[in-house]
Amino acid sequence: QVRLVESGGGLVQPGGSLRLSCAASGSIFSIAFMGWYRQAPGKERESVAGISSGGRQHYADSVKGRFTISRDNAKNTVFLQMNSLNPEDTAVYYCWGHPDYWGQGTQVTVSS
Repeated sequence: QVRLVESGGGLVQPGGSLRLSCAASGSIFSIAFMGWYRQAPGKERESVAGISSGGRQHYADSVKGRFTISRDNAKNTVFLQMNSLNPEDTAVYYCWGHPDYWGQGTQVTVSS
């Protein structure tokens, strides 16, 4: 059984930054690929960024150049550094681990 726990969400002004963390516990040796999804009110959940165990990354077009995903395999933790945030980034952000492990979500609100 794998457990994912997110932290780091909150309220930030437009143009600001936040860093999300996702700590994995349990049978983590099985998680080769991890990522972040988000779901805004009234919208479907969408992929934001992903990273392989070897560090290969991919990003949604909407966050390229602003968000950076990274992982610390020794600490079983994945991070999402979010810069130049705008109100359209407001959503609940979920940590995901292959094949189908999910965290409980953390709220990110970008507002002045």
